[in-house]
Amino acid sequence: MWLDFIYEYGLFLVKFGSVVVVVAAAAFVFVMLKMRSRVAEDGHLEVKHVNDKFDHAKLLLEAATLPKGSYKKSEKEHKEKRKKAEKSDADDKKRIFVINFKGDIRANEVASLREEVSAILTTAAATDEVLVILESGGGTVHGYGLGASQLQRIRDKNVTLTVAVDKVAASGGYMMACVADRIIAAPFAIIGSIGVLAQVPNFHKLLKKHDIDFEQISAGKYKRTLSLFGENTEADREKLREELEETHELFKQFVRENREQVDVEEIATGEHWLGQKALERGLVDALQTSDDYLSDAAASADIYEIRFARKKSFMDKFFSSTAKLFHAEFNNN
Repeated sequence: MWLDFIYEYGLFLVKFGSVVVVVAAAAFVFVMLKMRSRVAEDGHLEVKHVNDKFDHAKLLLEAATLPKGSYKKSEKEHKEKRKKAEKSDADDKKRIFVINFKGDIRANEVASLREEVSAILTTAAATDEVLVILESGGGTVHGYGLGASQLQRIRDKNVTLTVAVDKVAASGGYMMACVADRIIAAPFAIIGSIGVLAQVPNFHKLLKKHDIDFEQISAGKYKRTLSLFGENTEADREKLREELEETHELFKQFVRENREQVDVEEIATGEHWLGQKALERGLVDALQTSDDYLSDAAASADIYEIRFARKKSFMDKFFSSTAKLFHAEFNNN
């Protein structure tokens, strides 16, 4: 009896173990396949015809505000105008490609910008235009340097580049903006801040107070200057100042090459200006919002909004859902 029980129990363990192994193997294969296809699934390109959005909004408002007879007449005129436009030679019509860039301190949006610029350059002609609606207070030098290089690709293909600043283009944001053939800005947009900043907290005194040693081993005299946990010396600070000054000089030279009309020494103080004052100093070329610019252009150009929608990772979705949950909870209390 006991032998039969042991035999049956052993057989059960073997079967259960086999199932676990098969499931684990399947999970491993699935993960590997996902990793291999991740590049292709990173995101996808979205294209919207902005003219349709303007037309749709116009018809909706007219339907709500005009007398029935007037609306019918307006709708008929709109359809006839559209048919006429479709029959005309579309090749002669200017195209404007719109990119929305909202940069954070790490310039993460540059990853999508690269895809958007690459897509536009496959079809854009010298008669076309790219409008970048830019919003950024700046961030990492290498991140925004790459962002500026992406916009330079448009200029290098002899395609007109316009940058519109509705809210802010400061520091690295202005580094990107100044690449444009033309910069427009809202009257109270923040422009400039051509300077370089580094700030590092230091916990050395706190560690010393609690008798905690911190050891850092490096090869190369300047492998590390200021430290989070070690004791910083005046020599460390001086070296970092040199690096910041060098970066600032490169920043000024970059602005000088792209905005010949500005007095770089006057505006490269780290200050920022609102739109009207920025116009007076040559930092922008005109005061206008992106909305007005696109509304005016829609009468004579086909406008397409280009967006590379990146696929959110599981962690992005998790933190986004958690943030919404906490937001809802706090609003309810």
